[in-house]
This record gives sequence, C-alpha cells and structure tokens, in this order.
Amino acid sequence: MPARRRLAALTLATAALVVPITVGCGAIDKALDCVETADAIATSVDKLQQAVSSAADDPTKARQALDDIDKELKSLGDKTDNADLSKAVDDLNAGVANVRKSIEGGDNTPDITPITKAAGEVGKVCTPG
Repeated sequence: MPARRRLAALTLATAALVVPITVGCGAIDKALDCVETADAIATSVDKLQQAVSSAADDPTKARQALDDIDKELKSLGDKTDNADLSKAVDDLNAGVANVRKSIEGGDNTPDITPITKAAGEVGKVCTPG
C-alpha cells in the first residue's frame, strides 16, 4: 500500500506543477497573439494612411485597408478578455466605421486620426512589460 500512496502523491504533485505551467503558456500565447495582431493592425493603418493620401486616384485601396483592419480587429476581439484592449478595439471599430462612411459619402480625405489614436492604444495594451 505505501507504494500506491507514493504513486498517488507523485501523480498529484505532477498535476499541481503542470496546471500552472499550462495556464502560464496560455497567457503567453494570448500575449503573443495580441502583439502579432497589433502589428498587423499597425501595418493596415499605415496602408490606410497611404491609401487616403491617394484616395482620389484609387478609392478601392482605402476600402481594402479598412477591410484589413476589420479582419484583424475581429481576430483580436475573439482572443481577448482584457478590458483596456476591448475599449481600444471598440474605439478602432468606431473610427473604421466613420472613415468608411466618409469614403462612401464621397470624401476623398477623411480624418483618420481616431483610427491612428486607437491603433496606438491597441499597441500600448499589447506591448509586453
């Protein structure tokens, strides 16, 4: 019987060590996802800035950049439960909707400041440290 007790104790001890490690890895994975998505959003915002500066020549580029941001926001929103990040994502969604509405209304030079500010907040929240 003592051998069984030692085996049971060893099994419980191992499980107690593995659970925090698994939870820790999940947090690391979430952080990496956040950083990767924030980087993708920053790239899409850069493309949007370039597209807006030449919107008169090709308004489809601005729409494509907005679509890319929407896609990254959906991905990020599905992966987070962080309140600060959720707020930044909501602000970014609102900015994207406003710029999209302006472009569809014929504005070739919409104000994208709310988008760049919100993207900056996403970057801050997602930066480790």
